[in-house]
Amino acid sequence: MVRMSAGVSRRLAELGWKLPEVNPPKGVYTPAVANGCHVYVSGQIPMVGGQLAAVGRVGGEVSADQAQELSRHCALAALAAAETVVGLDHVVRVVKVVGYVSSAEGFTGQLGVVNGASELFVALFGEAGQHACSAVGVRDLPFGVPVEIEVLLEVAV
Repeated sequence: MVRMSAGVSRRLAELGWKLPEVNPPKGVYTPAVANGCHVYVSGQIPMVGGQLAAVGRVGGEVSADQAQELSRHCALAALAAAETVVGLDHVVRVVKVVGYVSSAEGFTGQLGVVNGASELFVALFGEAGQHACSAVGVRDLPFGVPVEIEVLLEVAV
């Protein structure tokens, strides 16, 4: 397996993205845990400047396009959490992305929403950013947010 070369920060800048500050957990958990060759990142909600970026259900108060952008914020927050435990230059692969989408009745575009995060990972990590994915429609998420993303990363040990 080829280790990703150093320069994730440079690639982030090239793409016009910046890692946010890691927001303190809203419960009794840690944002990310390293265990062997994996980093498990807790579900990340869309925060901007320490504030909720949006509330509501997708297909209702929040459009699918807005939710897709919010899932990118969640993905960046997941990377920021991973950075605190291993450093992004140690990431060799994005293994799995699980997205939870608070969905209005009849909304079935969950995968399109989660694709916002998936596309970010592929743009940033290239082939190593391609991953398994689950997109789950739910009625409600913590704090009324429209999307939550959790990530499993493989790291070089």
